[in-house]
Amino acid sequence: MELFFTIFAALFSVINPLGTVPIFVGLTQTDSKINRDKIAFWTAFNVLAILLISFFVGKFVLQFFGISINSLRMAGGLIITTSGFALLTGTFTKHKGMKKSSVQADIETRSEVSLTPLAIPMLAGPGSISLLITYNETMKSSFQVTIAVIAILAVCCCVYGVLRTSHLIVKSLGASGINAISRIIGFIVIAIGIEYIFKAGAVFLEEVGI
Repeated sequence: MELFFTIFAALFSVINPLGTVPIFVGLTQTDSKINRDKIAFWTAFNVLAILLISFFVGKFVLQFFGISINSLRMAGGLIITTSGFALLTGTFTKHKGMKKSSVQADIETRSEVSLTPLAIPMLAGPGSISLLITYNETMKSSFQVTIAVIAILAVCCCVYGVLRTSHLIVKSLGASGINAISRIIGFIVIAIGIEYIFKAGAVFLEEVGI
């Protein structure tokens, strides 16, 4: 259970579905509830597919390009840390490459928004992908892999639940409430990123004999 909660908490914090709520509401404001639920489902499904592919195939991509897991941990830590700072400073949407003009443009093609921009890059971004690849490289048994898959599935279920109730969340919490929660999550995300950078640095110093 400890492994499950560790992966779940880290992945949920990095993905931060609450940060996607305003974008989801903007893209689906003229849709019926049935259509919004469908978009929420397919967004969560796409995120699940992306995360599972990253978890199981990512290490082979690293091997192909000759990238060490320690380098990935360092790069992932930097990405995760910058995402956390974006949450703290209220620039998460801009950090993900989303602008009001692009949101408006996507409204006209809302049948595709479940994949992009919602699943990619808003939810399943480089931070979550590098996080899962790192976890996969450190797991020694099929039991641990199974627990990780269950944690990924649980996070995606939470994504679906948050998106499906996004309009209610906006009404109840408002923009200020969502920002407050996002800033708290941002602090956690920064801590996760720094921890990855610290571990990568420690391994590097050990390899060079310092």
